Amino acid sequence: MKKIKAIIALVALLTISFSAKADHDKVITYDQLPQTAQVMLKQYFANKVPLVITMDWDDYTIRYESGEKIEFDKEGNWKDIESYSSTVPSALIPEQIKKSVKTSFPGTSIIKIDRNRRGYEVKLNNGLEIEFNREFQVIDIDD
Repeated sequence: MKKIKAIIALVALLTISFSAKADHDKVITYDQLPQTAQVMLKQYFANKVPLVITMDWDDYTIRYESGEKIEFDKEGNWKDIESYSSTVPSALIPEQIKKSVKTSFPGTSIIKIDRNRRGYEVKLNNGLEIEFNREFQVIDIDD
């Protein structure tokens, strides 16, 4: 009986802690984004209407009515761009990745790109996900 109570208490504690983390998202205005993020958004997403902009302890997220979602780090550098209703702006994709995708998967387009300390991950409009290391070599393909 004590074990069951301990498990229930642990589950309740974990649920509360996960809920508390989700509560750290704060809705902010466009002007509260880092300047670097504002410049990028004005250049590549000026014709899009923001739906909501949020900030948490380590990043900013902007969602557009048209379905795009962009995440920025604290300095305003993009981390993740999702454009399922269109494509990721070509100028934001490293040339080596564009060339690799065009050569290996002609006729496809990049609808998501994620940048992290290990490299990049892109998702194509045909459903394939391709992971690149920091030297832009393909290290994984997932369908």
